[in-house]
This record gives sequence, structure tokens and C-alpha cells, in this order.
Amino acid sequence: MRYHNITKDDMLNGDGLRVVLWVAGCSHCCKECQNPITWDPNGGILFDQAAKKEIFDQLDQSYISGITFSGGDPLYVHNILEVTALAKEIKEKYPNKTIWLYTGSLWEELQDEKILKYLDVMVDGEFMVDKKDVSLKWKGSSNQRVIDVQKSLAEGRVVLHAEG
Repeated sequence: MRYHNITKDDMLNGDGLRVVLWVAGCSHCCKECQNPITWDPNGGILFDQAAKKEIFDQLDQSYISGITFSGGDPLYVHNILEVTALAKEIKEKYPNKTIWLYTGSLWEELQDEKILKYLDVMVDGEFMVDKKDVSLKWKGSSNQRVIDVQKSLAEGRVVLHAEG
């Protein structure tokens, strides 16, 4: 897996102060995407032990609410296995930290993905410039959903995150 950046003390990509991993690789290529540089799966730098340590050092801080996986698309074919393994490790080591994930895929397409059991919130759907709305919280266009993953899994239907 490759990534472009690790953002610290982020307040825009989920609730509370977060660390954000911006992965490389996306097949959605949404028109007017805010991060087209992240589309190329060969872009950025290799995700290595130093990058992992940087994330864990941030998660060790009591004021950090959790991690957000963004990009690119964390569920892109070249990312999903490593992102799932990292999410599992984070959830086991930091059970009280939340894990958010942004993907251009739809919830309905992801039902069999193992990563869902480690996620708290998922923002799904491609960014659509004709549905862009800067007043929306945690998403860029009105077609996207801010989903409470664990409640959705338990109820067998999409349950939106209360604050989204």
C-alpha cells in the first residue's frame, strides 16, 4: 500500500481530533475531486513501519478521538487488505478510539468486506459535483451518506450516523 500523507489533529474528517491516513489509489476518479493526486496507486510513498509508528504515536495521545482512512480510496483493490489489517490492529489496541473511512463505493456493494467489523463510521458514495453542498457535515455532496457501521450491521439496513 502507498499513501500521500498522515494528517495530525484533523477536525474535518470525522468527529473530534483525528489522525488521517490519505492512501494512494482510486478507481472512482470523481469529477472535481478534492484529491486527484491520490488517484494513482503508484503515487505517494510506501506505507512502512515508520508510517505505522507515526499513526500509533498519534493514537497514543488521549486527546485523539481516532483515525480516518481517506485518499484515494482505502477500499481500492490495492489498499483494502492492508487497510483492513491496520483497522483490525487499531481496533484491538485502541478499542475506545473510533475508525472512520471514506470510500466512493456504496454500502450495498460492501456487505461482504471484513473491514466493516472494525469501522465505526463510513462515508460512502462518489463525490458528485452537481450535488455538491459545502454546508454538509463530513461529506461533500448530498448523495453521500455518513453511516453508523455497527448499527447498520446489527439492523441489516443503513443507519445514518446521528450527527451526520
